[in-house]
Amino acid sequence: MKKIQILGTGCPKCRKLASNAEAAATGLRIEYEIEKVTDINDIISFGVAMTPALVVDGDVKSVGKVPSVEDIKKILA
Repeated sequence: MKKIQILGTGCPKCRKLASNAEAAATGLRIEYEIEKVTDINDIISFGVAMTPALVVDGDVKSVGKVPSVEDIKKILA
């Protein structure tokens, strides 16, 4: 099971990233869990200075942008 974390305060870009990540994981038919990390101290603990950020299985994969569904599929595959 993939653990997908969305780091961000809940802004529109953060919500779009969560939506794209969910669509990508569903499209790949993989088991996944999405967690939204909104606490600024938790976000900083990942070494991230800009949001939104995408973390997969503890690895920061994208920072400061919203990758497309297709780009996220490549990250998850």
